[in-house]
Amino acid sequence: MPKYLVQVNYVGDGTKGLLMEGGTTRRKAVGALCKSVGGRLETFDYAFGDADADLIVEMPDHTATAALALAVTATGRVTLKTTALLTPEDIDAAATKT
Repeated sequence: MPKYLVQVNYVGDGTKGLLMEGGTTRRKAVGALCKSVGGRLETFDYAFGDADADLIVEMPDHTATAALALAVTATGRVTLKTTALLTPEDIDAAATKT
């Protein structure tokens, strides 16, 4: 299954919810959300810098990833930046195509 880097920034009520419910609650919720579309949460780390949290998710396809992103951003509590991740083998295969 493809993997994606998801960079999360909390806004408004998202930050308030994080303060009230904690980080582990958010990790559990994201894990359940990924599972609901056939995916899996691999890592969930809070961070300093450009993003408040960095996640690695394994998802069945781009459509499932887009569905998850739409559902989460529709809450208005976070913004997301999602990046498809390529394996070294993906790059090897790409290098053979003209």
